[in-house]
Amino acid sequence: MNLSSADLGLAARVHNLTRTYGAGESAVRALDDVSVGIRRGQFTAIMGPSGSGKSTLMHIMAGLDAATSGHAWVGDTDITALSDLELTILRRRRVGFVFQAFNLVPTLDAHANILLPFDLDGRRPSALERARIDALIETLGLASRLGHRPHQLSGGQQQRVAIARALATAPDLVFADEPTGNLDSRSGREVLQLLQTASRDHGQSIAMVTHDPMAAAHADRVIFLADGRVVADKPRQSAEEISAYMLAAELGAQASVTQAVRA
Repeated sequence: MNLSSADLGLAARVHNLTRTYGAGESAVRALDDVSVGIRRGQFTAIMGPSGSGKSTLMHIMAGLDAATSGHAWVGDTDITALSDLELTILRRRRVGFVFQAFNLVPTLDAHANILLPFDLDGRRPSALERARIDALIETLGLASRLGHRPHQLSGGQQQRVAIARALATAPDLVFADEPTGNLDSRSGREVLQLLQTASRDHGQSIAMVTHDPMAAAHADRVIFLADGRVVADKPRQSAEEISAYMLAAELGAQASVTQAVRA
């Protein structure tokens, strides 16, 4: 499948994507013919209720899960055609991850955790990469914590290390999966502002899965999923607007169920 010029302006995209788990009557369709793209240099939030398919969408876009049908690209690379080894190399070199649980290596100090993508790739950072990493460390306020192991850091500091690690290789796209879920409100706001700055000031493409309207309000764009489909795609929204939309969608879904039962 050829990409249009508009598609080439996307950091990642999926086309006619379907993901089904199980078979027969017990089969669950987590994604149902989804086509959507993540724009370069933009901070995108992916929202939806539990079971809406938002995490499945992120995992397939990141090459962590395989589609049942359809295609997924990172940049101009069709990742649905890649082998497991090719996917591993692509994730290591072109995709960054920030998880709710931080996922730092407990036996490594903060500096070694930040440099882990380079170690896994069997190389040392170039001079340009070292300069960028040093700037990240300074921006994230980690200079005095580089020799500390994860258990010696607060939750907010651990997540900052995870962000530095995710941005260290200047990946095409950074996926953030509920990155503020284990943080207090102040640390959560700081992390969201850092992701916002990475996108706005450094042109980083970021896709964040969240159920939190306050978190999604930091994004340039909000994609809403329900029952495995994209049901809305909106520019920057306030937390109040996002909450109102989600409430209306939930009430609409409940009304549909009630009508079906009465029928």
